This record gives sequence, C-alpha cells and structure tokens, in this order.
Amino acid sequence: MTAIHYPRVASLKTVEAFRKHLESIGAEIPIDDQLDPPALSPLSRAAAWKGHKIGNRWCILPMEGWDGEADGRPSPTTQRRWVHFGQSGAKLIWGGEAVAVCHEGRANPNQLWIRTESQKQFAGIRDELVRAHRERFQRDDDLLVGLQLTHSGRFCRPNFKDRLEPKILYRHPILDAKFGIPPDYAVLQDSEIRRIIDLFVNAARLAWNCGYSFVDVKHCHGYLGHEFLSAVDRPGDYGGSFENRTRFLREIVQGARAEVPGLDLAVRVSAFDLVPFRKDEDGLGAPEAVNGEYRYGFGCDRKNPVAVSLEESEEFLRLLKSLDIDLVCISAGSPYYNPHIQRPALFPPSDGYEPPEDPLAGVARQIRATAALKRKFPDILFAGSGYTYLQEYLPHAAQAAVRQGWTDFVGLGRMVLAYHDLPADMMEGLPLKTSRLCRTFSDCTTAPRNGMVSGCYPFDPFYKALSEAEKLKEIKARLRKQTSPA
Repeated sequence: MTAIHYPRVASLKTVEAFRKHLESIGAEIPIDDQLDPPALSPLSRAAAWKGHKIGNRWCILPMEGWDGEADGRPSPTTQRRWVHFGQSGAKLIWGGEAVAVCHEGRANPNQLWIRTESQKQFAGIRDELVRAHRERFQRDDDLLVGLQLTHSGRFCRPNFKDRLEPKILYRHPILDAKFGIPPDYAVLQDSEIRRIIDLFVNAARLAWNCGYSFVDVKHCHGYLGHEFLSAVDRPGDYGGSFENRTRFLREIVQGARAEVPGLDLAVRVSAFDLVPFRKDEDGLGAPEAVNGEYRYGFGCDRKNPVAVSLEESEEFLRLLKSLDIDLVCISAGSPYYNPHIQRPALFPPSDGYEPPEDPLAGVARQIRATAALKRKFPDILFAGSGYTYLQEYLPHAAQAAVRQGWTDFVGLGRMVLAYHDLPADMMEGLPLKTSRLCRTFSDCTTAPRNGMVSGCYPFDPFYKALSEAEKLKEIKARLRKQTSPA
C-alpha cells in the first residue's frame, strides 16, 4: 500500500502557516487572523427567520446515532446527545438527528422513527434539549429547534445492521454493482412514492405536535430525497424532467402546509454529488470508470464527473424560493460512495479509502459552493457544512465566512460528538479546548459500519468506557495489519 501523507492541521502552528498551506494546495477558505471579542463577533449576531429569532450563527447539524430503541424511540444515549446539543451554545438546532418516517425507510434498525406511538418521547427529547439550553444560558426564546425527516431509499437497513433492503428509484449501473443490487430488483412504483409522501406529511404533523418549529425534508447524502434529484432515467410522474424529479418535494410541501400550516419547512441538500469512488490497489480513493456521460450526479459535470457544476442546484434553490422555503443547509456527496467529498477526514472509516486529496481541499469545495449559492440567493439563509476538519482554525474560518457573507450559519456535525460546547466557549471568549477537538479518526463512522453505536470513542469518556471501545480497537488493529506492506 502506498501512503500519501498530508500535514495534520495541528502541525500548522499559526494562522499564517495554515493560510500558506491552503494557498499551496489551492484551497480557498476565508480565515481571520484574530478572533473578535464575543460581543463584536459576527458569529454572535442574531438572525431573523419567519418570525423566529435565532440568537447566533452556530448550527448543530443532524446525524445518525444508531442508538435508538428497536421501535424507533429515543434511548437514554440519544437523550444524552440531545442534552449536549442544548448545552452546545448553538442557537439553530437543525434537526439534531435524522428521523425516519417509517420502519422500512430506516438506515439501521436503531435509527429514530417518529410515529403516533412515539410522540411523547420525541416531545421529551426536544424538551430536554431546551431545558438544558435554558439552564446553561438562562434563556431559550432565541433558540430554534427543528427535526430532520428522512427515508433512506437505496440505503435502507431497517431489520439487520449488515443487510441492505434498498428502495430504489432507478437502475444505477455503478451503485447497483457496488452494493450488490441484482438487475431484476424492484424499483419503487409511483403508488409507493405517493404513500411515502403521505408518511412525510404525517411525520411533519407529529413533529409539530411535539413542539418542533420546523422540519427538514432531507435531500442529501444519497438517501431517497437526494436520489429523486438524479432520477433522469426514471419514467412516470417522479422522474426525467426537473419538474418531475422535484415533484416528491413539492407534494410533501403542499401536504405539510395543508395539514400543519403553522409548521415551517427547511431543506438540507447535497448541492453537488460527484461520481462514486472506490479503493484502488494502493488503498487510495479513485473515481469509478464511466463510459460516456455520467447521468446520475446532481450538481456535477456530466462530462467530467469529478468536477462540480451548480447549475441544477441553482434551479433547485429557485424552486425552494418559489415554495417559500428560505432556510437551506448545504452539504455534498454521500458517506456511502464518496465520503471524502461529504465528510473530509485524514483517517478513513473501516469500509473507506485513503483520502485522494488533502482533506482541506474537500472542506474548501463545500465552503466555496455554499458561498457561490449565497451570492446567487442573498435572501435565503444558508447553513454551511464541512467545517469540522478545520480543527484549531475552525473558529477563524467560521468568523471569516459569516463576516464575508459566505454563509449565514456555520454547521457542526462530528465536532459536536467530541467537543459539544465549542460554540459556547467561542461565544464566551474562552480558549479553544484543543484536547477535545475532533481529529477525524472516523471512529464515529467505523463503529456503526460494524453494528455499534456512533459516538466519539477517542475523546468522550462515556464512549471510551463502553465495551464497544475495545471491539473498535480490535477492528482497527486488524485493518491496519491487513493493509500494512509485507
């Protein structure tokens, strides 16, 4: 195996050294030299959205914990994580968690699933989050809490952690082969899609009953909503033309607004999605071979599917504005087939590949895309993704990005598992606790890939003490042995 060594962020000891490295690899990321006092920081500015006050520019992004109960209710471990979200200091909680609208749409047998029988528990975890926030910060009138609704589509695993039970919209020659989907596997019928739309609308009603201020209709990371956007070869009402490929979203919006007119709506979207990658003979990520044009990448250049093209993403955002949806979170790619695009990391998960580029290039790609879309749509409030890998320089980039109008909110995902109250420290002018920074060891991904709960095993004492921590070490040691040169 041939290893490519990229400098660790922690080895770049000053802002100037960090900036010079970014320049050397052509990664455009805004970086402020100094952090402002909290009272003067653009990150401390409140934002207004549809009558809500959002007290600062930090956002907690939705994740999957693999730790709900078998019936979809939150577990004590889920509740602990949501309390951390409340204590984080962020004033925008973007769903907290990816919540399935039906059992068969779950990404794993322990994914949260909202239904009539679990309303009390979903109201409970929201209330615990708000209570924790109020106790820590003495107010909650400027806190906005939503719920992300999802159907996992091609990546459904509702009954077994190690067995896909896909719900696909079209034949994808690369992904079908990659995940062992046979040529005669059934494609979702339009009637089944209409039922799923009804399930989203019902889930939105339940979320409103539980006290959530908005729901995110998830359109990212290769899941069902995202797959609709690339369903160019699907016949019928839900594929082919852009109008048909967005009918799923439009009908959910129409149904939710009719059912619960007080509920606000948002969308998290993979604004670009490049061709799937594979592990090459040296262990590095390499793009899959494509014969002719690559038809299935929403937001990529069909003739050069490792390049971003935002034309369709701009069309999607124009649609969102026409639907009066003006809170949008920008993400990219999928953790299942091009994780270095979606979640830049120095250390790959157990089923991944070594990064084919300096992960900072992947961070820059997401930040630049968000900035480009913000320039085109200044009236939309954007939450950006991909900041965790910046580590020591995350606050410097977050402050600069908001100051310069590259994004409205800075979203944190993996970082919150390791250092959940980073936003609070920044808003209170405290030094960054570098010993708690996420170093992208990918244990939070390797664990669920091997049937365990997702958490920060390296830095969170709670996860360090679990029996799974030793199992995880054994898995990683075995993988290192398998990939080491003879």
